[in-house]
Amino acid sequence: MEQRFIDVIQLIKQSRIKAIKAVNTELINLYWNIGEYISKRIETTEWGQSVVKELAQYIQRTEPEIKGFSDKNLWRMKQFYETYKDFPKLSALSRQLSWSHNLAILSRCKSIEEREFYLNISK
Repeated sequence: MEQRFIDVIQLIKQSRIKAIKAVNTELINLYWNIGEYISKRIETTEWGQSVVKELAQYIQRTEPEIKGFSDKNLWRMKQFYETYKDFPKLSALSRQLSWSHNLAILSRCKSIEEREFYLNISK
């Protein structure tokens, strides 16, 4: 590769990284919002547990190209929201990680302090 073009390649790579981070942040925000929506519906007893499964089936039936919204994953979104809703600092940190990293922290850590530790070292 010619030396004079390296700067342009770096600009391209930096922009790709920024785009990926922006998409990830938006997905995490979406999962947070869905988790909040489900949590509040269940909290006000508008919804029971079976409604989440019905929602997942509805999404799959009406929008088959949309993936990642199984009932299991919808429950994870609810857990994600409920775990961090009272901890704004941790909520902000969690939005910097991928969904798979968030799920690993949620499933393996037993306390909020432990989650905070792993969120901090993962950013």
